[in-house]
Amino acid sequence: MSRHNSVDLDSPDRPFDNIVNFRDVGRAVNQFCRKEILKEGVFFRSARLDDASERDKRRLTEELHIHTVIDLRSQTEHQMGIRKRRAQNAKTDQSETPEKSEKPEKPTIPNEHLLEIPGSERALISLTGKGFERALLSKLDWITYLKTIGLVTTGYRSDAVRLVCGTVMQPRGLTGLAQDTLESSMSEVRAVFEILAREESYPTIVHCTQGKDRTGLVVLLMLLLVGEVPVEAIVDDYSRSELELVSEFEERMEEIRAIGLGEDYTRCPPGFVTDTMEYLETRYGGVRGYLERVGVGFDMQERIRTKFLP
Repeated sequence: MSRHNSVDLDSPDRPFDNIVNFRDVGRAVNQFCRKEILKEGVFFRSARLDDASERDKRRLTEELHIHTVIDLRSQTEHQMGIRKRRAQNAKTDQSETPEKSEKPEKPTIPNEHLLEIPGSERALISLTGKGFERALLSKLDWITYLKTIGLVTTGYRSDAVRLVCGTVMQPRGLTGLAQDTLESSMSEVRAVFEILAREESYPTIVHCTQGKDRTGLVVLLMLLLVGEVPVEAIVDDYSRSELELVSEFEERMEEIRAIGLGEDYTRCPPGFVTDTMEYLETRYGGVRGYLERVGVGFDMQERIRTKFLP
């Protein structure tokens, strides 16, 4: 690999070609606090990895040695990713010579949009899965509920998603949805932390589509569990995502509009961290009580803490 610019290439946080909102969580916290609080090189966060270049892929494999990828996206988002990949492939095929374009059509591959990182394991854990969907449906009035069910059963799932998101998610806002996720996605949260409790899982990268809110919620829970991280550092790590995502604002905005949400879903609301912390404290006595409730016991919590402390 060429190393013409040592400052850029040697930085763990240097930009990837096609991966945005990427950072080493431990390093981000240590830099903010100006002292070593967390181990570096073990836990990373980012937006989706689907469009990673070959150079991005080599870096994830050869430099960061990523062993586990935790993908928090929903079924709808994966379907959008597959459609995007197929559209890109079709465009590429059309640009080829006539001789090449006459090749037999390529078979479709499940999850063909997902990045393959040699030597790594992938966990698909929709943090807004069935439980979350049921919780949203329970907030609909009967007319909207029946309309939603009708759309789903007749094959118009995307329209149903757009209706529910616009009716329920938009008014709840990102902070309200974080609370809804904590309550309705307990089995998914447990699945994430069961992975984080395994020694062989590291280095780990966790991501959703933007790497902002669901990823931010998982990172928030982890940092609160470690217990040594100042609140200001957690707020800083979360709020960094808004600036990191500016370069893809228009694309993100198009995707957000497609599911019935507004521009505020591209932001990092200032109260996200503190309001979520207060919610955990009020309902569960803090993050440890919450994790106990979802099935992540004291021993498992301590294994995770040990992994992140120097």
